Amino acid sequence: MKRVLLSTLVAALPVVAMAADAEHVVEARKGYFSLVAIEFGPLAAMAKGEMPYDAAAAKAHAADLVALTKYDPSDLYAPGTSADDVKGTRAKAAIWTDMEAYKGKGMAFFEAIAALEPAAGAGQKELAAAVGKVGGTCKGCHDDFRAKD
Repeated sequence: MKRVLLSTLVAALPVVAMAADAEHVVEARKGYFSLVAIEFGPLAAMAKGEMPYDAAAAKAHAADLVALTKYDPSDLYAPGTSADDVKGTRAKAAIWTDMEAYKGKGMAFFEAIAALEPAAGAGQKELAAAVGKVGGTCKGCHDDFRAKD
């Protein structure tokens, strides 16, 4: 009896470990995008005139976004971490079934961030145009790869 119970527990360990790992991956992915939101939020508010334009602050937020694009987020997309697999994420399984399209959307985002950096300190009008392009890349990805609430 003890051997059956022990072998059952040992056999279940990889499943439990994978579930814990999947949850950690999801939390890390959410953390990464939380950082993006923290840096992008003030830029969007300045672009919309919801807060005063501040060239130094805009440049700092844009530089932080550029730094975030230097991180390789591929390990945040481990198989088995979609909303179908793990509670607490809105990542659609389509990410893993069409990873090339997802990567293309990611590259568009990274390119828009690169263009945002010089525009950030050039004035509110320039910032607004660049923020609009970044926001468009976010929306395009969310439309295809993120489930609604």
